[in-house]
Amino acid sequence: MRSTNVLGGPLAPCSLSPRTGWFRDGCCRHDARDAGQHTVCIVATADFLAFSASRGNDLSTPMPEHGFSGLKEGDRWCLCASRWLEAYQAGQAPPVVLANTAVEALGVVSLDALLEHATDLGQA
Repeated sequence: MRSTNVLGGPLAPCSLSPRTGWFRDGCCRHDARDAGQHTVCIVATADFLAFSASRGNDLSTPMPEHGFSGLKEGDRWCLCASRWLEAYQAGQAPPVVLANTAVEALGVVSLDALLEHATDLGQA
């Protein structure tokens, strides 16, 4: 299955280290079982990680039992579109890599909002 990014091009991998994505294949793809729709490729910031933890989703604490080493500033990660929108509305949105963000994210988040936080406008 060929996936598309929010700019209409092929969806590129977000991160293999740490390995991310619903399928843990590095891409921000999802299927019907992914209620959170992990479709937005972010670059983690300290502010965003603190915000996410304050909302009950601690992404920086390692969970070795799940093979998760915890995120640190600068890591790329496939984030739930609704969590990104929540952070955006609170003024805490992390940067987004558009070439690695699945088109399905646009069902939750506007392209204009993503463009405001894009890190790869000249590259996608």
